Amino acid sequence: MNTQGISRIAVLAVALGVGALTATGCSVARHQQTAGSYLDDSGITTAVKAKFAEDKTVAATSISVETLKGEVQLSGFAKSQAEKDRAAAIARDTKGVTGVKNSIVVRP
Repeated sequence: MNTQGISRIAVLAVALGVGALTATGCSVARHQQTAGSYLDDSGITTAVKAKFAEDKTVAATSISVETLKGEVQLSGFAKSQAEKDRAAAIARDTKGVTGVKNSIVVRP
């Protein structure tokens, strides 16, 4: 099979996969959200993590970020209450965030 034939098959497979996802309203992440909201939540998680990495007061590698239906869950460890509070503020100020649950533990 030539390269053009393989490319057509790949495009067809992607189109069928996207079509099946949209036609069935496929639910992801423990059947709690649609594929579209999952993509939105992934974007929010990525944006919060990027802001953490840019901020010198937040240890981005010590804090986990998960998003479900716009609500951000923060967990992990901070060196001070100020760092914990700053992480929550950054998350709250991120586009698309509807709420923040801050479960970060302060551990000096």
